[in-house]
Amino acid sequence: MLSARAPLFDHAWIAARLPHAGAMCLLDAVLAWDASHVLCSADNQRRPDHPLRQFGRLGAACGVEYAAQAMAVHGALLAPAQGPVRPGMLVSARKVELHVPRLDEVQGPLLVRAERLQAGDELLMYGFSVHGDGRLLLEGRASVLLGRPAPASAPAAACTRPVARPDPLSGDPA
Repeated sequence: MLSARAPLFDHAWIAARLPHAGAMCLLDAVLAWDASHVLCSADNQRRPDHPLRQFGRLGAACGVEYAAQAMAVHGALLAPAQGPVRPGMLVSARKVELHVPRLDEVQGPLLVRAERLQAGDELLMYGFSVHGDGRLLLEGRASVLLGRPAPASAPAAACTRPVARPDPLSGDPA
């Protein structure tokens, strides 16, 4: 079992490797990792402007997103040994047990652990848990479908340029 310690990688390192931008990049640090595990921390669950907060609260089920981001971080950590990073999509969360109703009531940082249980060519399976205030908050399993790596020659800006579309209400071309 991995244990918490001084951060190996900080929020900036994580943000540079996840597709999540701004406040949606939930993890603060990577505390430990090996070929099958990663342990990350986050301490943003009490923020009133948390992007997953609904009706003034952050439900415990939002911990699945913290875990999914830890899985993505684990993939980025393994990428140098396994080739280019492949994008992944969470396709299934199973046996999720919520041991608390809310995450925003947790006073200390969240510790997010993901363990790679199976790795195929197109599908990964992870077990995950989120701890805080010295207790287990939620746990479960998740499946991640892997996509193809982006071609190295494709310019990133090509995907972000706006396309002119006709305005259907005015009849103007754009």
